Amino acid sequence: MSDMILHHYPNSPFSEKVRIAFGLKNAAWKSVVIPNILPKPDLMPLTGGYRKTPVMQVGADIYCDTQLIMLEIEKRAPTPPLLPKGKEGEARALAMWVDRNIFWAAVGVVMGALGDKLPEAFLKDRSAFSGRSFDAAALKAAAPMALQQTYAQLVMAEQMLADGRPYLLGDATCLADCALYNPVWFIKERLGGGKPVPPFDRLPLLTAWSERLKAAGSGSPTEMTAAEAIAIAKAATPEATTIDSHDPSGLRAGQTISVTPDDTGKVPVSGVLVGLASDRVSIKRHHEQVGDVVVHFPRAGFVITTV
Repeated sequence: MSDMILHHYPNSPFSEKVRIAFGLKNAAWKSVVIPNILPKPDLMPLTGGYRKTPVMQVGADIYCDTQLIMLEIEKRAPTPPLLPKGKEGEARALAMWVDRNIFWAAVGVVMGALGDKLPEAFLKDRSAFSGRSFDAAALKAAAPMALQQTYAQLVMAEQMLADGRPYLLGDATCLADCALYNPVWFIKERLGGGKPVPPFDRLPLLTAWSERLKAAGSGSPTEMTAAEAIAIAKAATPEATTIDSHDPSGLRAGQTISVTPDDTGKVPVSGVLVGLASDRVSIKRHHEQVGDVVVHFPRAGFVITTV
């Protein structure tokens, strides 16, 4: 089986969501560190323009967005499971709630505190990425409300742990734990250096939960260069995909389509439809640097249009 290659950078919170999953599964993986802002010349040939971090590569298959990356990790390293039997939907729904709500509140907390210390190039990049201004003064002014929203939502997770369960859905970790660890880690590491920092001074159960997860580490990463990852893609053949002929979209194999995130980083990626299921859409692309690759996206949170 081909290696799982994660294209990421150390301070990326969504990358930490994936890294903690590798840790919980004690999985081996290859690490390609990418720039935290554009340009990303060694990544764009693989993704076709998708610019969010992280991206996972397996041979000539490129997986975008942590929704789908986590499902692929689950398939390729199934033990211990992160989708508890009978609670798969709950785990995925909680993860989506965290990604779409708590995470962005946490970003407001961190950027409000650090915005005036960040390079101008980073602020410009994130303004273009998010579609809204990352002006340091505006971020600082909005930080108190961001902290209130973060606290109000994290209290719900604190209440889930109040019955003594060690993890969000019970005795074992699940996808939702990995998702929530992302914004919790982001605030604690960026603002507190791992020490108690608001709002965690009022969330003792969640703080203890985060320490249990942190102890899992990040599995067994091995460094890989971008050039090596590109060479692997070019030498490989994409894995077989299938198309649900009864999909309500009415899309059919061989159509040229574009896939675009509906929230941030709204860069459309175009290709030939080769895979379609309830949880993913897959398009085939060609680039002279990487040859033929198949780029996979989640269905939820992405807009598909015919070209």
